[in-house]
Amino acid sequence: MNPRLDQPLRLGTRRSKLAMSQSGHVAEAVRAITGRPVELVEITTYGDVSRESLSQIGGTGVFVTALREALVRGEVDFAVHSLKDLPTAQPAELVIAAMPQREDARDALVARDGLTFEQLPDGARIGTGSPRRTSQLHAYARSLGKVIETVGIRGNVDTRIGFVRSGELDAVVLAAAGLNRIGRGDEATDLICVDNVLPAPGQGALAVECLASDTDLISALAELDDPYTRAAVTAERALLAALEAGCSAPVGALADLLADGQIVNEMRLRGVVGTLDGSTLVQLSTTGPVPQSYDEAMALGRELADEMLAKGAAGLMGERSL
Repeated sequence: MNPRLDQPLRLGTRRSKLAMSQSGHVAEAVRAITGRPVELVEITTYGDVSRESLSQIGGTGVFVTALREALVRGEVDFAVHSLKDLPTAQPAELVIAAMPQREDARDALVARDGLTFEQLPDGARIGTGSPRRTSQLHAYARSLGKVIETVGIRGNVDTRIGFVRSGELDAVVLAAAGLNRIGRGDEATDLICVDNVLPAPGQGALAVECLASDTDLISALAELDDPYTRAAVTAERALLAALEAGCSAPVGALADLLADGQIVNEMRLRGVVGTLDGSTLVQLSTTGPVPQSYDEAMALGRELADEMLAKGAAGLMGERSL
């Protein structure tokens, strides 16, 4: 018998209830594929211990770096990330071996008294730590003839929903996927339509990452990969990468598959960049054949980013030097 078969695979995960839940689902799938036990190795990231807002500490990568360092040091065999937390640049020594089928990509509202966003009163206080949500929520409220106040918040799901239960806030906005993964999807009082608020690039998707040199593990993890999810989030992240080079405004993006009957034949990519107060948005979309390769998905994202930059996306919050 191969001695490696009873040697546990070590899965690196953040310690939060949500991270442990989603890593647990991946662990079960990997056990089924490989026949090997999988143990969760809890790792504390800078984003978990810092109390500063994500925009202050850099946002991108703060939940990821410690996991990646553990991979490189050989302390874990693979790691599970929320894809929206991953920086767009991929380290050469690591590979995203699988992107499992995506959960609900939408943002969810948890409001007092079971209210939907449209039912919130004028001047409602809404908690979010995301500039992307802040921008689009203000624009959505304006389209309804209302004004809202957004309040910056951090913390886990319990902490955030606690602001509503205590009466401190009228509502908070969270990722629907996160609520679903910890079995609390029924606490959402409204699932916000993507026509009104586009999610973060990669929202609702997971990335299973390992060393690029571990070919056996890469081959096993590949069975978890969903090609449609990979094509969609690759296009979204290409859009984000191109816009990050040209502007510092918060970015929303979603690629969805368009089906003719049972046959999926096209992908629509939508992107938005806006001022924090939502007074100006650059929102565009493009539709093309479903990308059949990484390069095609990247090209779709870059093409839409170029159009958005041409429409003034870079000027919304101050242009960065390219």
